[in-house]
Amino acid sequence: MENIVNINYAQTGKATNTNELGMRQMQAKAYEARNKQYILLKAPPASGKSRALMFLALDKLHYQGLKKAIIAVPEKTIGRSFSNTDLAKFGFFTDWRVAKYYNLCDAENEQNKVKRFKEFTTDTQAHILVCTHATLRFATKELSDNSFNDCLLAIDEFHHVSADANSGLGDLVHRLMTQTKAHIVAMTGSYFRGDGVPVLRADDENRFYPVTYNYYEQLNGYKYLKSLGIGYHFYQGSYLSAIMEVLDPDKKTIIHIPSVNSRASTGDKYDEVKQIIDRIGETININYETRIYTVKTPDNRTLKIADLVEDNPRERLQLQAFLQRMHSRDAVDIIIALGTAKEGFDWQWCEHCLTIGVRGSLTEVVQIIGRCTRDCEGKSHAQFTNLIACPDAVQQKVETAVNDMLKAITVSLLMEQVMAPSWNFKTRKDEESGDDDMPRIFVEGLKPLSSERTKEIVTGDLTDLKATILQDEMIVRSMGGGIAPEVINQVLIPKIIQEKYPELSPDEVEEVRQHLVLDAVTKGATVEQSAGNTFMVIGRRFINIDNLSINLIDTINPFQRGYEILSKSVTAPVLKVVQNVIEESRIDMPIEEAVILFKKYLPQFKEEHNGALPELTDPNPFNKRLAQAIAVIRKEKQKFVDKNR
Repeated sequence: MENIVNINYAQTGKATNTNELGMRQMQAKAYEARNKQYILLKAPPASGKSRALMFLALDKLHYQGLKKAIIAVPEKTIGRSFSNTDLAKFGFFTDWRVAKYYNLCDAENEQNKVKRFKEFTTDTQAHILVCTHATLRFATKELSDNSFNDCLLAIDEFHHVSADANSGLGDLVHRLMTQTKAHIVAMTGSYFRGDGVPVLRADDENRFYPVTYNYYEQLNGYKYLKSLGIGYHFYQGSYLSAIMEVLDPDKKTIIHIPSVNSRASTGDKYDEVKQIIDRIGETININYETRIYTVKTPDNRTLKIADLVEDNPRERLQLQAFLQRMHSRDAVDIIIALGTAKEGFDWQWCEHCLTIGVRGSLTEVVQIIGRCTRDCEGKSHAQFTNLIACPDAVQQKVETAVNDMLKAITVSLLMEQVMAPSWNFKTRKDEESGDDDMPRIFVEGLKPLSSERTKEIVTGDLTDLKATILQDEMIVRSMGGGIAPEVINQVLIPKIIQEKYPELSPDEVEEVRQHLVLDAVTKGATVEQSAGNTFMVIGRRFINIDNLSINLIDTINPFQRGYEILSKSVTAPVLKVVQNVIEESRIDMPIEEAVILFKKYLPQFKEEHNGALPELTDPNPFNKRLAQAIAVIRKEKQKFVDKNR
């Protein structure tokens, strides 16, 4: 297995150490904003957002005049994070208590959830309710917006909200912000969505007070976790034949199998679970109260496996109830899931997330990775592995397979961008002002940030902006080579910035562009000393720090690691397939021209070259054009076959 990302952390303990109120670093940062009416908390999975919300909600209930707090989570299992919690013994002024009747995520409270929600709004003795996003949507259809006056609405995993007019949550947030006195706390570990729809309307978003805590701050401040690895493994045929090549039974693991509609799926999810368990070992017992399988491995160890793929309501509730009250490292060894055990799922002992197939969005992968990055005694390394199909020249859907591979690598590149440390750079203006409170590297030509908006974007939104850029088709295809770095940096990236932030002036776009490209290019770079000079090592390039300039940075593809990964991690035939698919996607040729070239000139070429076909990489312009004609004909033929299948 090839690790694309392998980052070591300093184990400073700052992220998990608590202050006199029992708050971690991120929680204290959020608590400082407790008097704000609208708070947007962006912090990584496992950073303690649930408890941060408890601190905020209790302060608003006790000291800010609010009467109710409603916490909405995407799925019931996440509600476990908001169950009764002792806070006073660690220094806070009170504990977090949720009446069982109003914990609508409790496995025993399946009946009349909307009715209980409505009761809560008028129950003068009840102050806190926990429910799912779905329950919130259904209940608000039967309540007036005024029911939320003097109420805190906290939405966990806020990226589920959408500015789309058909989004129930998005519309609710907009109404509460414009028509009521409600307070709102929005929490997310990944503020970007996979569908390109903004999370909030721009005017609503600007009213939120942002609290941002980045991935590197968190992981570098852990006490136990030393390193994070993100990698992938290619397979051919069925993933079931390759899964034991990457599954280490000694590691606490969550296996996310593919959706039944995915190309990686066999089409029978229950059979896939059975085959995975059979490959791990022999099932010797099934606990019919907890639905935990006990499996004996070939080396005579016993493992406990949880099957979250099962759809039988009774069995699923039994297992969910067991997982919600699980407080022992030895309770479970492997969890097999489909669509669950992602965002908000708390299994602190998880060391390895093994995901089969390409996921639909960067958000989903960020959430999956977050399952294994919780700090836990006895866990020094966290690993995310993506098991994906390897393209080959004989596949009918070779273009799709190549796109899947590029998407997987793109996700890993983004994770490297957000989980590795950043450098501190300074502009000429910084140098002239004597702003040297912290060591910085001077960059010739780097524009200072001239407005509050550009400062907000660079300090708080670079991760989301990089995610948007890495989802752009042209950027993804640039990883196969063939697009000059200057085109990527000076044409493609500013176009995306302008589309994402239409309110920015051209000068502001350029400021953001420079800071983003500089941060992306130098992410993961190292420094070396030689002959009295200091060099920044970026990929294979050694750049004298004294000569660092924006013009020089613009000659480097900020995502060149994608091509490096491709070229060194796959066989030559696979790399050729990838490059051909990328080259074919750039062909601009009418079908009429392709037919003429194909019929008139291809036979002559084959005769002169012993039956060989021309290559898309042929330096001869005519031969290359002939190869492009073949690609166009092949694509049209495939379209015809697909249409008439």
